[in-house]
Order: sequence, then structure tokens, then C-alpha cells
Amino acid sequence: MPSPRPPRPLPDDAALRRHLAGAELPALLMTAAHLTGDTSLLRDDLRAPGWLYQPQGGLSAVRQREVRRLVCEALARSRAAGRTPGPPAPALLRAITTWATGSDTGGLLELLAEEIALPEDDPRAPGWTVEQVRPGGEFDAAVIGAGFSGLLAAHRLAQAGVRVTVYEKNPDVGGTWLENTYPGCRTDVASHLYNYSFAPRADWPDHFARRDSVLAYLRDFAKDSGAADRIRFGTEVTEMRWEEDAHRWHLTLRGPDGTTTGAVHRAVISAVGQLNRPSLPAIEGLGSFTGPAFHSAAWDHSADLTGKRVAVIGTGASAYQIVPELAGTASKVIVFQRTPPWLRPTPHYHEPLPDSTAWLCEHLPYYAQWYRFWLFAPGLRGILDGWIVDRDHPPTERAVSALNERLRASLLASMEAQLTDAPRLREAVIPRYPVGAKRVLRDNGVWLATLKRDDVRLVTAAVERETPAGVVADGEEFAVDALVYATGFQASRFLAPMKVTGEGGRDLHAHWAGAPRAHLGMTVPGFPNLFCLYGPNTNLVGQGGSIVWFSECAVRYVLDAIRLLLARGADAVSVREEAYDAYNAWVDAAGADRAWVFSTAGGWYKDGARSAVNWPFSAAEYWTRTRRADPADLRLVRTPPS
Repeated sequence: MPSPRPPRPLPDDAALRRHLAGAELPALLMTAAHLTGDTSLLRDDLRAPGWLYQPQGGLSAVRQREVRRLVCEALARSRAAGRTPGPPAPALLRAITTWATGSDTGGLLELLAEEIALPEDDPRAPGWTVEQVRPGGEFDAAVIGAGFSGLLAAHRLAQAGVRVTVYEKNPDVGGTWLENTYPGCRTDVASHLYNYSFAPRADWPDHFARRDSVLAYLRDFAKDSGAADRIRFGTEVTEMRWEEDAHRWHLTLRGPDGTTTGAVHRAVISAVGQLNRPSLPAIEGLGSFTGPAFHSAAWDHSADLTGKRVAVIGTGASAYQIVPELAGTASKVIVFQRTPPWLRPTPHYHEPLPDSTAWLCEHLPYYAQWYRFWLFAPGLRGILDGWIVDRDHPPTERAVSALNERLRASLLASMEAQLTDAPRLREAVIPRYPVGAKRVLRDNGVWLATLKRDDVRLVTAAVERETPAGVVADGEEFAVDALVYATGFQASRFLAPMKVTGEGGRDLHAHWAGAPRAHLGMTVPGFPNLFCLYGPNTNLVGQGGSIVWFSECAVRYVLDAIRLLLARGADAVSVREEAYDAYNAWVDAAGADRAWVFSTAGGWYKDGARSAVNWPFSAAEYWTRTRRADPADLRLVRTPPS
């Protein structure tokens, strides 16, 4: 874990020049402006149109050379003047970020100051302990799940002096990154955003981390933070029951050998996530195929697919990564597509990061923070706007606004440029729904190139049934040797399959009645001292950051709610019904004006007439609402003295 250290000196000119070729130059410019205080470096002619969405900001080779020269000269002057690197003053922070994003960031300065803070400063840490808030008191909590959110919760709770036990059904940490081992598995969020802000990894090997890299990061964090010592592996929570008199949660646990035991805790933090229960296709004869058949999240590595005919059902994010890996290994890959995805140009999606990135993150003060901000900025400003329905446009099944239409035109042009040699494929792969109605996938040309291969066939007819020999679509039977279900997850089935019983015997899943909701994605009336992470309506769809960042926001709120409970001498805390109702009405009203609800395209973003998964506002909005627990939203219960 990071430990406090004195300010790092600026590297010498020779060392800096050796590594500038691997720098992300917009981030480098911002770093130089910060370290020197010289905002004249932030020239308008060094900010290319649309630069937030392009590697190196879309700067020409000439401009890139000029940036490197300017930065070297500015840092040399700063070094000679003996300037000590420190956090940027608010005015400087505003000037740099406004220049980068092209719009005033005055209303975001507190958020941005947290983003630019050094890891050892850790501004999102609790800043209190149980002993400080309630001297002589104590508090304990259970965390369910040891993925990103669960490990984070365990770490933060321990920092606050809360006794923590983590229950993890798997034999190792990682959650979805442990379970998903399919070929090609990697993030679609930039690596340097896909770690905790206070525990960054400087030496990510790829722009978008592969599964093994993410899992290694989580294992290292669990060990270094001490969270690993608090985990009971191979232990699944099957049931939770709130005891009203004692204000405790009673957990039913199933151990590695199948035996059932119990445990009692003051609070429970569910960190089981949204993408942890595979969804199988609803087709006739499912399970009748006699060859290897498995879901992408339960990849059967004993099945040798070399030279085999393989059917892949689905063209979502997992299939998008799997199919190019199978092509050329299998003799034939048949891809069954229900709805084609929109593709976002990302030419460096499979590219390794230059070694210089790690060096700059380690040796150039604040470069890592500005590089992270550069990756964060596109979602901070602009992307969500493109998904918002403009009722005056008017919206259609093609586009929901004029901006959405422009986004469509841009993505369409990129895809069509790859299809000039395959005009017949165009009809099958160009989406007919608005951009943002379904998950937009990163595109470096590999997907469409794979679909054009002679040994790959794309089938757009619906799969009718599964047979012992393969699958049938549009009356044609496709005989194959192996079948892969790349059909996603039961994202809307939060906390399933656990049985959760709250006050008055209220069953959580019956209370939700198929429409999960939670205040800030975390709390539900009648279920005291229970918090969900990555809960209802907390999935990011272009707002910047990552689910890791969102979890940092949520965990800060959880810790503050516990602090408030302790400070008020209470035993239980839950959200008030009126606050819960008002919040969810606000979320649903906004969701109705987002492409993923407005469109009839369907998919896991939408559940009936609403979305139970997506956050319809900016990342900054969630950060603002989760900084502190508002006592007006909460019901605090104290056991009367006997």
C-alpha cells in the first residue's frame, strides 16, 4: 500500500527526454502547467478538435514534437528555480481542466482536487475511527464478495476500526475477474482508471488491461492491504435475516464442504455486483446438445476447440472479445447475432503501453494523476449528453437527439470504412437503434475483420432451438462440435439468489417485485444496516471513471452512514421511505429520457419499461450525492435502555 513520502524531485533533462516518446502528450502538457504554474503552455493551437476522444489528443506529428520541446524547456526552468511540486491551487486546477475539457470546470473543483491528489493523501479515506466517534464502542460488519467493491469496503472499514469479515463463495479474490477466463477477456475501461485511486498501478502492461493483469492487481491489493486476512473463502451467504430486537443480521452460510453454519453481524455490505450470475438463452431444447456447451463466464478449458466447428450465441461484449480469438483456431466459427453493437473507434484497444508510461508515472510528479484525469475527462464532459432524449428533435428509433444523430454518423462512417470490401455484411452489422441504447463496444477493426473471414459465418436469424447436433435458426440446422453461450448476465437480479428478510418479515425480492430499486443504489427502507455496492442504477454508461471509481464513492457514503449511526448513539440506520421514493422517481424520470430506455432495442440495460441497472446522470452527480450521508434521508433507531 502507498505510504507517505517526500515530494519527488523533477527528473533531469536527459532522463525525461528518453521517456517522452511514450507520454500521453495532453496529460504531459497539463502536468507541466501544474508543476511550473505556467498556463501559457496551455495554448489553443495545441488542443485539436475532438481531442478528448483520440490517442495523443489527435495532435499531428509536428504538434507532438512541439509539445515535447515546450515541456522539456518549462520543466528545466522550474527545476532551476527550485520549485517544489505540490497540489495545484484551485485557480490553477480550474485553468488546466477548463482548457483540457473546453468548458468551465469551476463547479467541479472539489472533485477534481480529489482526482489530482497523490495516492498517499487519499482524500476518500474515512478520516475517523470507531473509537474516536464512540469511545469504548465497537462495530462489526460482514462484506459479501471479494471483488473490486468488496475488497475496497473491507479496506475502508478496517481503516475506520470496524471489525470486518468478508464472505467469498470462490476460493480466491477477484469476483467476475476470477470467474471469467474466456479467451480475449479484458477491460473496456482504460487500465489506469481500473484501479483504486489510492492504490494505483503504474506498470499496467496494456492500454486496456487483460483479465490476468486485473486479477493480479486484486490479489496484490488484497495481500498488501490486509483484506486477504479477513476473507472466508469458499463460503457462500445463502440467507440474511434481520433480528429487530437485537438489531443484528443473522447470516446463513454454506461452507466449502456444503455444511451450513451461521454468523451474526451489526451491518452487511453486499458486494456481489451486477455481472455475477450468467444468463442462458431462452431457447427450446436448451441443454440437449451432446457436445461441450458452456457459458462464456464458465469457460470449459478442457474442451479443445482447435479445428472444431464452434457456435457462439450472442454478439455482446464477451462475444466481441471471444470470436476473434477463436477464428483461426477453430475450423469454423458460426456467430448468432440478435442485435449488432455500435462500435467506438479505439485503435489502441489491444496495444501494449510503452514502458515509458510506467517510468513517467513513477518519476514525474503528478503525471500519473493528470494521465488518469485525461482518461476520465471524456466522460466527465460530453458523452452522456449524447444519450439524452430531446423531445423537440423529435426522437426516433434511429436517433434520440441532434447530438445523438451526429454520434451515429461518426460511428457509422467508421464502420462503413471497414466494410468497403464486404457490402453484403453491412446490412447485418449496422445497428438500427440509437447510439447508447445498448452497450457501445470499443473498436480497433478486429471485430469486422473477423466477420469477413471465410471461416466465420454471421447468422442474424433468431435461434429457434438447440438440438443434440447443434442449433436451428430460420429452419436451418447448424451442426457444430461445441457451443458457447455469450449471452451475458442476469444483471437486474440484485443479491440473487440470497434470501433477504428485513423488518417485519419483509422479503427483499418480494418487495422489489422484479423491479429493483435502492436509494443511491445502496439502501432500501425496512432493511437497516444493509448496503449494496454496484446496486440498482449504478452502472456507468459513458459518464467517465469506472465502476471502481463509483464504488469508491459508494463506500465513502457507507462509511459516513456508519459514522453517523455511531455519533448519534444509534443501533440501526436505514433510508426513509419518502427519501427512497423521491430518489427513485427522480432516477426513473431521467431514465425515461435516456436512449437505453426510450429505444425498443432491448438488452440488459433495460428491464421492462425502465432500467434497473444504469445511472442516468453524470459521474459528478453521484460523487456529490455520496460524499456524506444526509441525516434527513435516514431513520436512526436506538434501543431504549432496559
